[in-house]
Amino acid sequence: MNARRDSTDGPENVDELFAEIVAGLERDGVGKDWLDLDEASPESDLGSDPRARADAADDIPSEPLDEPERRDQDRDRTDEDHYVPPEPPPFPVLRASTIAALGLFVLGIVLLVAPGLFGLESRIGTPLSLVSLCAGVGWLILRMRNTPPPDSGWDDGAQV
Repeated sequence: MNARRDSTDGPENVDELFAEIVAGLERDGVGKDWLDLDEASPESDLGSDPRARADAADDIPSEPLDEPERRDQDRDRTDEDHYVPPEPPPFPVLRASTIAALGLFVLGIVLLVAPGLFGLESRIGTPLSLVSLCAGVGWLILRMRNTPPPDSGWDDGAQV
């Protein structure tokens, strides 16, 4: 590794380089249209006279000119304009094989938590519960459909 302190990779004086860049941009006219916030503040135009500030505040309209039209439109709106989502479709009827897979899953959980309900010791109930859980989950996964539902029509949508 090179641990030299006097690196020649960058400019010697960063401030001078920055000043040159800014001067070049000012010569090109960049930033002429920008508003100087110190010059535009109302306090600088009015001085420290509180009466002049109060008079200036009275001259400023409290609302934009197009605001009354907007308020009229808001008054016309009622609760009927809000979106009401349609009723969700009913759950499909579970088939017998799906109920059997869910039963295996529940049996596995019961055997894992309380094997004594079936008169088993935990050294026998634990492996049986793991087999039952895996069989139930596997059966549910194998029964998942990869095809569109039969009532989907001719358009299957975007498929990758």
